[in-house]
Amino acid sequence: MNNVVVTDIAPGVRFSEVRDSRFKTMRISATALVPLENSTVAQYALLSQVLTRSCREYPDFTELSRKLSSLYGASLEAGVRKLGETLGLTFSVSGIDDRYALDGESICAELSELLCSVLFEPKLVDGNFDNDEIEQERRQLIDLSDSEINDKRAYSNKRLLEFMCEGEAYGIRRYGSAEQIRAVTAEELKTAWTTLLKDAKFEIIYVGDTAPVTAKRVFSEKFSSVERTPAELNTFVVRKAGEVRSFTDTMEVAQAKLLMGFRTDCATPDEDVTAMRLMCAILGGGANSKFFKNVREKQSLCYYCFSRFHRVKGILTVESGVEADNVEKAKNAILTELQAMQNGDITEDEINFAKLSVANDFVSICDTVSGIQEWYLSQLCDGRFLTVKEASDEFAAITKDEIVKAAQKLTLDTVYVLKGKEEDV
Repeated sequence: MNNVVVTDIAPGVRFSEVRDSRFKTMRISATALVPLENSTVAQYALLSQVLTRSCREYPDFTELSRKLSSLYGASLEAGVRKLGETLGLTFSVSGIDDRYALDGESICAELSELLCSVLFEPKLVDGNFDNDEIEQERRQLIDLSDSEINDKRAYSNKRLLEFMCEGEAYGIRRYGSAEQIRAVTAEELKTAWTTLLKDAKFEIIYVGDTAPVTAKRVFSEKFSSVERTPAELNTFVVRKAGEVRSFTDTMEVAQAKLLMGFRTDCATPDEDVTAMRLMCAILGGGANSKFFKNVREKQSLCYYCFSRFHRVKGILTVESGVEADNVEKAKNAILTELQAMQNGDITEDEINFAKLSVANDFVSICDTVSGIQEWYLSQLCDGRFLTVKEASDEFAAITKDEIVKAAQKLTLDTVYVLKGKEEDV
């Protein structure tokens, strides 16, 4: 895969071009990056959905869908994510590459114009967004927020981060709460939109085979008409844990959840982030990890157990599903496996299996235009510009000593248990 070509097209706006001839499709995404704040998170989440329903040129969902269909079945979507203590709103259009269009039609130009119409020229009624569209998207977003409680794994992970990062922006949910979503007014939504265009940093990424000259020009012209004052984006990293804190929730669940949060003294762009990521893979990254082999298989203390490194925030979380009677045993077993790594108890097979697993994950990233787009967005947000091959080689070069040193940085911060109402843990 070719290197990314990055061009600054406006203050705080970068256009990244990734040319790849393997695909019949192209993808253009614009990710707006704003500070993750409790007062605005629900406004931005709702805004992302309202903007992709219509625009001034295509003033309802039916007309917008008809336009997408006319472009050989193109698609338009929006998503919200947390990147450390930054909120990312990604607006994407996908369609066939220009070389497959009939009569020399430029799908790249059409999609660029459409995405800019959605971002810069929304449908406004009496100066605000359409109330009917707001209410429809509000209901769907509340349903999405409420549905998370039905996924107990996702719910417990969010609760861990809320407790662990109390007072830190990282503990804020990416959509906000249902109550916050209900409270968003049309006037606040309009303010959020104008603030987004003025203050957000934008990462625009094109993936495809056609030269995106038109796309770059369209976005450059649109941003040239906006007075830009990009906000500063920072993530506060707590390097060491203090006293270990424990929290328990009760709910109607058939299976208890045990989660543990560690401070890692390591976060992007630290040099030891790659070693920490590999250590995390060895500890709980798959079927060959220590957690899977020893805590799950040998001791039968959990149904699942895996670790996840939040590299921008410098947090490592361990998530497991257990019988209520085994919570304490599982916690001790997890800490025992971590202690073993800190003592250097890591085999060459474990290291090689983890490196192979990471390499396979990297290969799969290159299988789709959306995967490539996600890869380069993460790289740009990390302040790095590695190709997948370069990143894979970086992992392959990590030594056992570096892995052990990474493990020794972990300090336990928070333990969270979700259990059934009638259980004692």
